[in-house]
Amino acid sequence: MSPQRLSQFTADDTLFTTPLSAAAEEKRRDTLQMVREALDKRRSLLAFQPVVQARMPKRAAFYEGLIRIVDHTGRIIPAMDFMDAVETNELGRRIDCLALELGLQTLAAEPSIRLSVNLSARSIGYPEWLAVLERGLRKSPEIGERLILEITESSAMIMPDLVTVFMQDMQERGICFALDDFGAGFTAFRYLKDFYFDIVKIDGTFIREIGQSPENQVLVQALVSIARHFDMFTVAESVETAEDARILVEMGVDCLQGYYFGAPSTQEPWKITHIKTQMTG
Repeated sequence: MSPQRLSQFTADDTLFTTPLSAAAEEKRRDTLQMVREALDKRRSLLAFQPVVQARMPKRAAFYEGLIRIVDHTGRIIPAMDFMDAVETNELGRRIDCLALELGLQTLAAEPSIRLSVNLSARSIGYPEWLAVLERGLRKSPEIGERLILEITESSAMIMPDLVTVFMQDMQERGICFALDDFGAGFTAFRYLKDFYFDIVKIDGTFIREIGQSPENQVLVQALVSIARHFDMFTVAESVETAEDARILVEMGVDCLQGYYFGAPSTQEPWKITHIKTQMTG
């Protein structure tokens, strides 16, 4: 056998040239199987992270509902551990459906909050996702005005025309839209006037340790100015220190989100706050 053949590895009829690529593919397949099994058995939940008002940080403007799945051992798996593997296939669409369903249920159960859930542009034309949305709005029409759909900048750029039409239709029903990871790709600027996002969430790579980065301060100030020009609400993601929060408030950012104000929690934070208020009241 030739040295070239000796360096090749086969897994389920797929040819790999190195042990590393074979291991990466095996990990991807294991991840797909874990997600598929969790979805089939509906082992999933939302983790909630507060998005606070910049000048009144004890008050949440809304919460972001982040999808989690539970593996066969009961371990809660965050989206960052599986979304890359499923984003472009059917499992990604099913995850979006489940996140929306859980989000709508949460809004119906708690009328005092606003909640955002993540959506890939690929799911906009997915019949089941649209069916989940319609069922939720028919059951509780008023929750549309408290629902925020977050679409990443990179996802929106895949099919901007479809996203634009969809946003216009949904905004007429009171639903808000947030552009997630704003500034990460620098490709959305020319589309902003067409998209009409209600909220832009400035990517965390510009926010972390902004106090020690004059360059990021300039970039974030520019992003805030762009959002303000298009009459869009601004959220700074990944705020982790009091100093960073202070700088962002001075820049005029409307809301702040990050571990400094609260980590994602599968416990409903508005209930915990309510209990604390009752105990101290």
